[in-house]
Amino acid sequence: MKDAFGAPQSLLVLGGTSEIALATARRLIARRTRTVWLAGRPSPALDSAAAELRARGADVHTVDFDALDSASHETALGKVFAEGDIDVVLLAFGIAGDQGRDEEEPLSAVRVAQTNYTGAVSAGLVCAGALQAQGHGSLVVLSSVAGERIRRADFIYGSSKAGLDAFAQGLGDALQGTGVQVLVVRPGVVRPRSARPESAAGPAAPAPRAKARLTAARFAAAPLEAPPLTTTPDEVATAIVTGLRRGSETVWVPGSLRVVMSALRHVPRPLFRRLPV
Repeated sequence: MKDAFGAPQSLLVLGGTSEIALATARRLIARRTRTVWLAGRPSPALDSAAAELRARGADVHTVDFDALDSASHETALGKVFAEGDIDVVLLAFGIAGDQGRDEEEPLSAVRVAQTNYTGAVSAGLVCAGALQAQGHGSLVVLSSVAGERIRRADFIYGSSKAGLDAFAQGLGDALQGTGVQVLVVRPGVVRPRSARPESAAGPAAPAPRAKARLTAARFAAAPLEAPPLTTTPDEVATAIVTGLRRGSETVWVPGSLRVVMSALRHVPRPLFRRLPV
């Protein structure tokens, strides 16, 4: 349960090595979250993440979790909820894939879809059911701005995120009145701390944030590797914590993307298709 100040006491991260998830965990621990579960495939990276959060004063546990093994989700996640109530579940796993390879190798494209959408549907429903049973809690779903208007440059990844976003919105509607909050997070392209080509929220971009004024046309026309507005794991984490505190249903990171995408949705498809993406 949340403490007297409204701060969550427990956190379950699906995708325990996600930079965004770990940045969020650090902030929640600083706000008195004491129990953290990191769910992911066993690895040195998962062990390292757990050790770092323990050093910050949290009671940290790890649990074997494979997004692609939907049949195991109910058992694996059920063990976590059996240990006690969970205040916040952060669904942070996902892969960006490689658009060129995925177009040529359908099985690679299927892996992107199964990880980002099918796996998330399975895990999301299991966690939503558990939160509903306990009568409280928040489910945070990392979507992406890439799912708002599908671009030629990343339509496989974008379509998987579009499906995830729609699922999370519908799930939030279904849980109205149950005491469970669903928060959909839509980051722009995330610049990770590491040089990994994939992150929980979308393809990485090494370019620094542009200072020029952002317009819908510039956003759509920008190459995937250097968009006019990017964000960082820390910025996304700050937005998540703020959204949880406010009881928000959706947050955009950066916030200006809400206006940009509102305009971009209405660009006629023939014109949008001709933009150099």
